[in-house]
Amino acid sequence: MATGHITANYLPDGNDWSVTVTSGTESQSARAPGLIAARDKADQLIEQLAPNPAGRVVIHLLDGDGFAFSTAYLQARHGLSDEATHAAAQSAAAAADKGQNSHATR
Repeated sequence: MATGHITANYLPDGNDWSVTVTSGTESQSARAPGLIAARDKADQLIEQLAPNPAGRVVIHLLDGDGFAFSTAYLQARHGLSDEATHAAAQSAAAAADKGQNSHATR
């Protein structure tokens, strides 16, 4: 059974996406021509870092934000353009920042 968790952090990189998968002190990175392809690459990197799927927990993040990743990934899966995916990611990140700031001022 795996201990801890694995993170897959995605970043827009020009027209491509970069993904860095980290498990403990080990880390591997790759680039892909879209968010869905980057997600597939992440799965491959995860298999290399933690080949046993039993108990494996993977957290997918877009520039450190799970909500932003979920929003952008769902946009991409529904066939929206990369521009729409990037816009959704930016919007989700802005909403998350706004939510964090409103909690800080309370």
